[in-house]
Amino acid sequence: MEEQLASVDALDTVTTTDKDLFNQQADLKAAAILASTALLAACGGSSTTAENGAGNTAAPMGAPPAAPDPNAAPITVSEASRFLAQASMGASRAQIARVQALGYAGWIDEQLSVSGNGTRWDWLVSKGFNDVSYRNSQAGFDSCAWRKLISSPDTLRQRFTLALSEVIVVAIDGLIGGGWKAFAAAAWLDMLEANCFGNYRDLLQLVSTSPAMGQYLTFRGNARANQKTGAMPDENYAREIMQLFSIGLIELKLNGNPRLYDGKSKETYGLEDITGLARIFTGWGFDLAGGGPDKPDFMRRPMIQVPDKHEPGPSTFLGETVQAGLSGEKALEAALDIIFAHDNVAPFISRQLIQRLVTSNPSEGYILRVATVFKDDGSGTVSKKGNLKAVLKAILLDDEARKPANLSDPQFGKLREPMLRFLAWARAYNATANNDLWNIGNTSNPADKLGQSPLRSPSVFNFFRPGYVPPNTAIAVKNLVAPEFQITNESSVVGYVNYMQIAVSEGVSDIKPDYSSLMPLAETATALLDEINLVLAAGQLSATTLADLSSAVDGMPKGNDIRRKQRIYAALTLVLAAPEFIVLK
Repeated sequence: MEEQLASVDALDTVTTTDKDLFNQQADLKAAAILASTALLAACGGSSTTAENGAGNTAAPMGAPPAAPDPNAAPITVSEASRFLAQASMGASRAQIARVQALGYAGWIDEQLSVSGNGTRWDWLVSKGFNDVSYRNSQAGFDSCAWRKLISSPDTLRQRFTLALSEVIVVAIDGLIGGGWKAFAAAAWLDMLEANCFGNYRDLLQLVSTSPAMGQYLTFRGNARANQKTGAMPDENYAREIMQLFSIGLIELKLNGNPRLYDGKSKETYGLEDITGLARIFTGWGFDLAGGGPDKPDFMRRPMIQVPDKHEPGPSTFLGETVQAGLSGEKALEAALDIIFAHDNVAPFISRQLIQRLVTSNPSEGYILRVATVFKDDGSGTVSKKGNLKAVLKAILLDDEARKPANLSDPQFGKLREPMLRFLAWARAYNATANNDLWNIGNTSNPADKLGQSPLRSPSVFNFFRPGYVPPNTAIAVKNLVAPEFQITNESSVVGYVNYMQIAVSEGVSDIKPDYSSLMPLAETATALLDEINLVLAAGQLSATTLADLSSAVDGMPKGNDIRRKQRIYAALTLVLAAPEFIVLK
């Protein structure tokens, strides 16, 4: 990294006349790209390091939170910012102060009761997108999705909803056959949000009757086998609910390691299990009884059974049988109970949630502790499996997530997703849309945008696979994984810096940030960068990086508000491009 950032030293020679400002900004942009490109070098370095989304706007008070432990050491501002990087959509000074005041557990308890700013569905209706002219359009979806991620005060809920949406995947482009894609996608995210602190078994029930999932994994309209024609039930969802949403491919111990039989791992299911389970997912269709297809309301009602399309015979899979003669609804409940009872569910889902929030390579002990809570929430005689609220607390409060020693552990942490980099900036500086339109749009293009956008993954395997290993790297040599590197390359790095430079200086469409807190610091580069480093990067930029960036900003003009803003833009762009921000622990 030092070699890439050394080029920033050349910026000491820039002139300070207004006519040279354009060229100076181009130089700063080039330096930022060089700095950001250093993250690619990390693929060949010694680690896959960490990052996460951080928390932002001050949340309204909910139910009284748990009192801070009077014997606990005070939480520093950098520790609070680091916690928010894992637990929220983007840190801000207000949220940092809240974490310090309440403690980690107290902040979580408060956030669990914080209300959001309405549903995505209701926002679409309020803007008139339920008019029949939008039936075959995606119009409005990106706006309603970004609005919640940037502005909703329940920042913990938004963070966990986003994490779940990358484990149980639906993508808007794959919603075929019912129209109203924006509403189907909005209803999907609203459902995840409403149930993300509930029970995982209950969530699987909602997922399995969701119109969005029914379309995306093609079991809506699925019919029983036809012996005359040879037609068989679609097996898409039966396969993916096991492979991706519950048990995975290989039998696991509770610590996430493969369970070995005579030294070999064992597959969790085979083709016969898929075929047997697919019989359960027949007969499901849209509920149009409450209104026809010319209004989107059926997209938020659970799918219903069409009895003459459902397979009435027995369904055998995973060594169990759902008996013949059950209604489609009862057969689904029985099948999900069988899946949920599998020993793999706790370690398989726990590991992925840790990866989405804290670190790409959690230790066996970390997975074991979280999976143990997933398996039994410890609530006593009525303890339950799959309590997501308890699992979330276990992930965020675990010693492996919180201990400062992991800052120097080369195998701890994760690459920050492009969406979370953008949201860290937006939340930190209270980005708002004055007209409530939130016209950020689809940011999937890696060449000139973020290379990632809400609910726009290219497949059911998410934007990146949890087990992705960058080939021909030290990460591979050390048997580590780095999922987010699957969407990281030279093009996406430069595209991200270009996009963020414009966002920082101009906003994005109607989305404008508030830099009033930075204006008093703009004349002093070290003070300005220290503040940005703390809020955005949890104070993790090295002294060398800060010195290089300070030298670059110090070479810029001072003296009036226009010049102060230019210095803020440059400082923010450089920090947002710094490897210690993009690779956060």
